[in-house]
Parts: sequence; structure tokens; C-alpha cells
Amino acid sequence: MTEIRVRLPDGKMLAVPPGSTVLSVAERIGPGLARAAIAGRIGGRLVDLRERVDPREPVGDPVDLEIVTARDPAANEVIRHSAEHVMADAVKRLFPTAQIDVGRTDHSEKFQYDFLVDRPFTPEDMERIEKEMGTIIAEKSRFERVVMTREEARELFAGLGEELKLSRLDDIPEGSEITVFRHGDFADLCRGPHVQQTGQIAAWKLFELAGAYWRGDEQNPMLQRIYGTAFASRRQLNEHLERREEARRRDHRRVGVELDLYFVDPISPGSPFYLPKGLLLYNNLIDYMRSLYPRYGYQEVMTPQVFRTELFKTSGHYALFRDDMFLMQGDEGEELAIKPMNCPGHCHLFGSRKRSYRELPIRFAEFSRLHRNERSGTLTGLSRVRSMAQDDGHVFCEPDQVPAELDAFFAITAEVYDVLGLPTPTVFVSTQPEHFTGERADWDEGVKALLAAVERAGFPRRVKQGEAAFYGPKIEVDFDDVLGRSWTLATLQIDVSMPTRFGLRYVGRDGGLHQPAMLHRAILGSLERFIALYIEQTGGDFPLWLAPLQARVLPITERHVDYARRVEAQLAGAKIRVDVDSRGEKLGFKVRDAEIQKVPVMLVVGDREEANGTVTPRRRQGSHPAGEPLAVDALVAQMRQDIDTRRNTRRA
Repeated sequence: MTEIRVRLPDGKMLAVPPGSTVLSVAERIGPGLARAAIAGRIGGRLVDLRERVDPREPVGDPVDLEIVTARDPAANEVIRHSAEHVMADAVKRLFPTAQIDVGRTDHSEKFQYDFLVDRPFTPEDMERIEKEMGTIIAEKSRFERVVMTREEARELFAGLGEELKLSRLDDIPEGSEITVFRHGDFADLCRGPHVQQTGQIAAWKLFELAGAYWRGDEQNPMLQRIYGTAFASRRQLNEHLERREEARRRDHRRVGVELDLYFVDPISPGSPFYLPKGLLLYNNLIDYMRSLYPRYGYQEVMTPQVFRTELFKTSGHYALFRDDMFLMQGDEGEELAIKPMNCPGHCHLFGSRKRSYRELPIRFAEFSRLHRNERSGTLTGLSRVRSMAQDDGHVFCEPDQVPAELDAFFAITAEVYDVLGLPTPTVFVSTQPEHFTGERADWDEGVKALLAAVERAGFPRRVKQGEAAFYGPKIEVDFDDVLGRSWTLATLQIDVSMPTRFGLRYVGRDGGLHQPAMLHRAILGSLERFIALYIEQTGGDFPLWLAPLQARVLPITERHVDYARRVEAQLAGAKIRVDVDSRGEKLGFKVRDAEIQKVPVMLVVGDREEANGTVTPRRRQGSHPAGEPLAVDALVAQMRQDIDTRRNTRRA
């Protein structure tokens, strides 16, 4: 084979021998770069240093290669993945009978491993494990990537007594490459990437112990899960620990309970109980999305909660997600399912009667409840639930209408995120996963259309290789929250499968039958997950228009309560959500309590205010001169303007 041409980020070309790895290319560039190398990127994909630089198709095209060092933000993900293995090694050294299950796939913030041990770990054990990690890191053992046959891997882990690992080995599909990473005497199933040697892990911290059922099933043994993180420098670690403390203060599971928004209970695992304030927040979000639908051409529908499973067999969901569905038996043995998603029902709705090109695009929207049988060990507050709703939408249109619909998606997303005060997002296009439906050519065309739409919207063309859903390529709109964490909110997918599977047709301009294009879109995504993220983003300090309680009247003494009630009635008559703190407490106590409850506007009333028909506002957000009285009518007009325009007072 001829030499492989490698193109570096500065445009320089290198010719390297066949079989060259990322690390060997780094060594050719320079010894300093090779020592600093942590990973590589081939065509934008993060890869292990030991991965070969394969030639591009068509043969002769150069391979785009970047060497990742500690200065690259992605380096810390590789460092955490490597520290994960070091932690497991430390556990095995200290607790030789421990069995290792699996770590994380997402190392953007932390690492973890689950262990089957004779007794639960203690905080003192955590300290010993963290110290032993330091010993292993100081050894500077090199990571080695080994490709094995299934039989070789089975022999290895059977010899180590790793029964859980043998079970995980069976999960690897036949024909897939099986790789093991070693450092020192430790070995584990892993695809990488990893650092060159353990000494490149500069700073690490174990911070949490938890129980987790094996495979997330409460019928299985309880494993011990250890969480930790690692960085390329001590400074980065310290900054992260500060952000973690802030995250603890903003945790939606704590803030949501403190603000009386919702609670979860073992009587209904993964299904939140919305309290009055929480349901106001929930409904306000839905009402806002509904207010946009006439302008963007959406028609709201409601499809049934329970379907015969034939619907999901037709859509393809049954074969891939049957275990995540709530199934039941109906009359005469028919199998029924509580719907976990809306798209099959919307396909059935579109196909329920004859359609014409004159009707297209048809845009269905739905907020009904969805249920997914998430494993109990994965349920977390509102961010991972079994019962949820989505601001779901499906567009059926002619193929040449797709670009305009993609542009409209970016327009509505930008409008919503601006009103909610979310930061500028990062946009990705997710491509074909390992298991998919539809034709490859349709996938390729869909990816091109999405990349072009991203570019028209003014975003760089970024790709998540292989991360789309099984039925079509996807746009993912990610944002970094105030704690530096990345979340996917809005999504749009071009469905290359379901219109065919459901046999959807419309009468075209030529009088013939044609298959419509189908788009799936969500702006907020799951309302439960969005509320969890938004609580943490705002700390529960919501914009005035969205706040469950918008104002609280604070009478200075008991003799001012009657006037406070009259002020309350005037605000309530203007459809402002308001209450009165009539407790016999001092004013300072009432103010502090309203601050804790994140009430946007506090209205102090005393003798002066009652005599003049005024209030003295104190705003948590925006501004009004402190202590300056304001006529009640003027206050109502001001608040109504902020509410009606959904002005984001959090940024005022």
C-alpha cells in the first residue's frame, strides 16, 4: 500500500507509512508534541492515540488529523476516562475480591465505576482508594490497547474471577471488535480513548458513593458506585469543585422541594407529583409554546394514551425499545402499550384520510403524557422520569418544503431561548447510528440538508458521529448552563423511515400519490427535564411572566393587613399571581422569607402607603428605586407590560 497522506490543522501535509497510529504521527511531528499527546481527532472524531490512521475513501483523500494535548478541552474527558480505570485498579488492589461492572460512557464531567463487594464502601474506604490512585498515577504505567477474540477475552476475565464482566462481554454483538485496555496488571473491556500513561492524570477527586442495582434492575444485586473526576491541572480541579458546590445549591431536587413545586414518592417511581406552584410553572411553559403555534402554523392534537402494539411494530419502535415500554394484555389476548412517544400516533393520524399537497405542510403538536419504563436505578428527580410530556411536533410536507421547515425550526428555537434567557447554543448534526432503518442514501441526503440548514442559521457545522436516533439524522441544539455543563434541548430529525413504514401518501400537483417528508421537532424537549435544567440554570429565580407567584404583599403590622388585601385584590383582578403575608412577623422576616421563596416582586405597605394608595416595591429582578412608593395602578400597568411581553427581567 502506498503511504497515507495526513493533513494537519495548519494545512501541512505529511506522508506516513501504512499502519501508522495517531501517536506515531505525533512522534514524527516532534518529540515534545508526542510527550504531551493525550488523544487525537480523525475527521473531527475523538480517538485513542493507539488508533491507526486509516486511509480515506475515495483512496487518496488525505486524513484530517489533530493531536489533542492538555490545552484542548476534550483532553479532560480522556483524562477522566483513564482515571476511571485507575480508580478500578485501586479498588482491586485494596479489595481483591471486588468484582468490576462498568464505567460511564459520558466523561464530560465525571467518571464512575460500579463494584460488587462483600460490604458497602465507607467514606474511609473512599479516602484509601483516592490515596491508592495517587500511587498508581505515580507509577506512570503506560496504557496498552489490545484487540482480542471473544474466547481470549472470556479466558482473561474468567481467570480474574470477573463474572460481571463475562456477562457484559456477552452484550457485545457478534462480529464487533473486542478491545481491552491494560495498564500495569489491570485490564478491562473498553473502547478508549485513554492517555498514554497514568502520570498524565494531574489532579483527581472522588466525591460520592451510591448504590446501584446491577443493570438498573431492582431484582439484581446492589452494587457500590463510586463517582469522581479528574483534570489536567489542580487549578481546573479546584474550579470544578467550586462549580459542584454551586450545583449542589442549585440542584433541582432540593430547590424544587424548597419552592413547593413538586415532589417524587416511592408510591409512583419516576412520576412527579406537581404541587400548585409547580403546575403553574408547567402550564405557563405550555401556554407560552401554544402562543407561538398560530404564528408558526402548528395545529394542536391529542392522540390516545394506549395503543395496540401493532402501531409500534409498524414504526419500528417495538423491535428496538420494547423493554422500555409499559405493556399490558387487553381483551382476547391483544397486547397493548402505553405510548412512550407521539410520532407513531401522528403518522396514523396523517394517514387516517386522504391528503392533498394543498394542505401541506401539516404541522401537528401535542403535549399529552408519555410513559417509558426507565430502570429504577436511573431515575433522578425530574431529569430522568417515567412519566413526562414533550413540546412535541411533527411536520409532514413536500420534499422541497423541507429547507423552509428547517429554517422555521431555528427561528422558533431562537425566539423561545431568547425569551427564556438561555445562553447562545452550540448546534450539532448527529449522523447514522450502528443500527438504523431506512436507506443509506436517504440518510446521506438528510445529513446534507441538516448541515446546510445549520449553516444558514449562522452556526458552525459540527457533527456527532453515529448519535442519531434509528429513524433519521438529527439536529441537536446544546447549551452550556451556568455551571459549565452541556445539555441538549431542542432537536429536529428528518425521518427517513416512518413515512415508508406507514405507507403515508398525499395527492401531488400531478394527481399522483407521493410520499411526504416527515420532521420530528421539539424545542424544550421533555418538559420535566427542561424544568429540572431551568430550575438549576436560574436557581429557581424565574422571570416574572413565568414565576408561579409573581408578587407578595407585605403589611408592616397587623393593622395594615386590610389594605394589603385590597392591594392583593387589585393585582389579582389584573390576573397577576399574588398573595399576602399576613403573619404577625417583623417586616425583615417577611422580606427574607419572600427572598427565599424567590418571589419576583415584594410590595411593602404601611401607614404612608395606605394613606396615599401606593405600595413600595422591592424587586428581586430588574430595577425599581428601592423605597420609592408607586401608585398601585402604575405598578399593575408596569407588571402587566412585563408579563404580557414576557420581558426577561432576569437580564434587566
